[in-house]
Amino acid sequence: MEIGGLTPFTLSDYPGRVAAIVFTQGCNFACPFCHNSGLIPTGHGSNEMVKVLEFLSKRRGRLKAVVISGGEPTIHPDLPFFLQEIKRLGFEIKLDTNGSRPRVLDQLIQMGLLDFIAMDVKAPWRKYEKLSGCKVDTSVIKRSIEIISKSNISHLFRTTLVPGLLNELDIQEIRRWLPKDSKHIVQAYRPSPSLKSRHFIS
Repeated sequence: MEIGGLTPFTLSDYPGRVAAIVFTQGCNFACPFCHNSGLIPTGHGSNEMVKVLEFLSKRRGRLKAVVISGGEPTIHPDLPFFLQEIKRLGFEIKLDTNGSRPRVLDQLIQMGLLDFIAMDVKAPWRKYEKLSGCKVDTSVIKRSIEIISKSNISHLFRTTLVPGLLNELDIQEIRRWLPKDSKHIVQAYRPSPSLKSRHFIS
């Protein structure tokens, strides 16, 4: 597991929970508006899973949950093992994902490792490659939406409204094909902060 950073405390990233955020390094998308663009390339993080788990162990009783974000966490083969270890410490887990790895999502759900899922829905299908910055098989994205919406796990879908790339008509189009019973939020675009604001493992 390539770790890109750690935020030891957040009240806003997991609804209703005091949490820490673990950022994985590396992403299979290259969104031109990425809020954590420093986490896109692989090979720039650290293999400090043990240190992260030690940190979390010391925070039991003060933190309720852990958010796994990125980058894209599901590209890492050892993600299930990492989440199992976090679960053994007694934490709830929220996963942030771009929905590009539905088989991994399904595996994590079937293993009972997730308590909340937030999936980024980048754009209407016709704009998906432009907003993700790469070739995308949208049938894979559709499959992830289906898996998440039928999982009986708390979840939401979210879209970043990037001026010049998306407009209100695009948002309406996205909402037409998202499941009616699933929450969809629209986030305002904010220029990416420096990742120096994160607490990195060294």
